[in-house]
Amino acid sequence: MAKNEYLDVITIADLLRRQVQQNPEKIAFKFEGRTVTYQDLNDGANQIANGFLEMGLQPDDRISYLGKNSIEYYELLFAASKAGVVMCPINWRLALPEIEYILKDSGTKCLFVGAEFKDAIGFADADLPSLNFVCLLEPIAEPVKKQVPIIHEWKNQFNPTAPTLQRAAADDAVQLYTSGTTGRPKGAVLSNLSLLSAYKRYDHHPRPRWNEWTTHDISLVAMPCFHVGGTAWGLTGVANGATGVIMREFDATKVLDFIDEHKISKIFLVPAAIQFIVNQPQVREVDFSQLKFILYGASPIPLDLLKQAMDVFQCGFVQMYGMTETSGTIVALPPEDHDPAGNVRMRSAGKALEDVELAVLGENDAPLNPGEIGEIATRSTMNMKYYWNLPDATKEVFTKDGWLRTGDAGYVDEDGYVFIQDRVKDMIISGGENIYPAEVENAIYGHPGIADVGVIGVPHEKWGEAVKACVVLKEDIDLSEDEVIAWARDHIAKFKCPKTVSFLPSLPRNPSGKILRKELRAPYWADKKRSVN
Repeated sequence: MAKNEYLDVITIADLLRRQVQQNPEKIAFKFEGRTVTYQDLNDGANQIANGFLEMGLQPDDRISYLGKNSIEYYELLFAASKAGVVMCPINWRLALPEIEYILKDSGTKCLFVGAEFKDAIGFADADLPSLNFVCLLEPIAEPVKKQVPIIHEWKNQFNPTAPTLQRAAADDAVQLYTSGTTGRPKGAVLSNLSLLSAYKRYDHHPRPRWNEWTTHDISLVAMPCFHVGGTAWGLTGVANGATGVIMREFDATKVLDFIDEHKISKIFLVPAAIQFIVNQPQVREVDFSQLKFILYGASPIPLDLLKQAMDVFQCGFVQMYGMTETSGTIVALPPEDHDPAGNVRMRSAGKALEDVELAVLGENDAPLNPGEIGEIATRSTMNMKYYWNLPDATKEVFTKDGWLRTGDAGYVDEDGYVFIQDRVKDMIISGGENIYPAEVENAIYGHPGIADVGVIGVPHEKWGEAVKACVVLKEDIDLSEDEVIAWARDHIAKFKCPKTVSFLPSLPRNPSGKILRKELRAPYWADKKRSVN
């Protein structure tokens, strides 16, 4: 692999520009019977970017995407970069009030909506002063109250010539919303450099074997684009001139069909998705000979599941550790550290990638020695710039020396391997989704019959962790578990809702009134070696 290959790559759009220069007729993406070459993708992105500029969008304005995976998402992502605006993909599993909050918080000027979410067209008439353009990603068969343009018809009004706008590496590029500890999601702002550092490091470091790509590679884009893993995985294919096969949404049975039909060579998945796939009855009948590597992350993986997957797929496995605020992966456990018989290193997340610094911080942010447990922190050009409109939260997450606190408690051994033990901030990871107890508690607490509520994560065989609500009822009130869950579903996304409810006479609290979640969790994790599953 040639050195200095990414030196001229300053913005996300430059990744696409390189491929147009080198591989214009190469297929960039396949999606539901459609294919686009790198030239096609670039022309479409230019048209949309010129549309943004013609409607008067200014640098750093926000646009939002509310839809499942599609070619249009990546077309819009590159168009945003070309026009100097910032892409805000929205988790389509959220409830409408949560979506409206993100649109208002981000000051979104343009909203692109998938056919499955036609109700969101109503945001065009909502109390969102910044939103002045709503566009559908595809036609809708049934009538809607408000007619809005369809992206293919809209973009064809504009010239496919590239805009001349110049952007810098430090400029905002993507804004991804993470669950908030105070009950509101936070917009993590990633710069061009944050997202491109994953590739630019190879201008001065050799690539590890598992991260070598060719233009013959075919990757499966199965994780949702509203997660950093979905967005970054699609960009990685483009950065390397590969072909990405896009799944609208993850489906275990279809993954096997896609692997077989398209001869997939690389996949990124969350452990829950791997579990669904290996449990498919026909999994042993599929030809996996073209599959080189499965990269997995977003939550820990049970050792037994990993052993089963290694036996089924017979390919290299790479564990990835990172977070939205680090633009994705900062730590990796390579294939050579994966042993079907199990080993100590398989309980780790791996070692820091090139140009990524790691530290374990104790009291007053003092660095700890190898083997001592504290909060994992990281420092690199991959770190986010800031939380949108939240200076206090930004100040809290960064130390004065520029270390970003991950919220994970763990240690680093003498060889540099990172071992995650617990989560500092009580976050629940269920099926790869980050869920914060405070957000769920806020939704449940609004029930008129509930006096108090504490939310915790408990072990779950399928999802890793499941949300559990510990509820204290008001006097003379009788509620069932189903009624509490139904109330929550009316206020927050289904995946955030509790799977189970326990009714308690009171909740344990410290002198300042904070719920002692550790005490609530203890009985459910007593037989576990660590407090993440």
